[in-house]
Amino acid sequence: DTPTFGYRPKEIKNGLSIPPRMTLSNIIQMMQRPSWCAHQLIAGKPEFASLKPYIPKGLNMKHLGLFMNKTFQGRLTEDRIKKLRDLWKGKLVVKGIVTEEDAEKVLSIGVDGIISSNHGGRQLDAGQSTIRPMAKLAQQFGDKMTVMLDSGIRNGSDVACVLASGAQFTFLGRTFMYGVGAMGKQGGVQAITILKRQLQQVMEQVACKTVADFPHHLIRE
Repeated sequence: DTPTFGYRPKEIKNGLSIPPRMTLSNIIQMMQRPSWCAHQLIAGKPEFASLKPYIPKGLNMKHLGLFMNKTFQGRLTEDRIKKLRDLWKGKLVVKGIVTEEDAEKVLSIGVDGIISSNHGGRQLDAGQSTIRPMAKLAQQFGDKMTVMLDSGIRNGSDVACVLASGAQFTFLGRTFMYGVGAMGKQGGVQAITILKRQLQQVMEQVACKTVADFPHHLIRE
């Protein structure tokens, strides 16, 4: 998802780490949420379910951080992408493209799509907004590969703006995490319902039958 860990002062201040550390602040917060504590006791020790298939068997949380640091290989180069392209015969998508120059490079390697992303704006403070270059990226490369966008999408109106800019698809993360965190699986379903309703409202406001009809006045040139 990202070539290296970003510098996050807030997480340092909050004591967030892998493995998790017990602090006085954590203990006080858990005491204030007895139902959450009960649920955690029933569910068992937390784990990274999405990473489980790739983590060596028997690796505990204590060594997970070391494993992840070793897995992150730093700067992603064209040579590495070429090697992946040679090894992988399926669809290959490169995430983190925000310039036309980089889009041209990965296209020449033979990737099938790009995701314009600044990784949710939480990896590099100086990273530019992904919606700004999207119109040019979509116009120049949309008929050559799949052009998608990630980062900063919070509601159906944001989805509409992304589609209006020419992106063929958009990703959302935190919206679903909030829903799942509050209501479990049903919270994820509820998040989809809300997003769909919001997107439909935008379509009705600007008189569009399909998302392909969104006018460009939804975004700033």
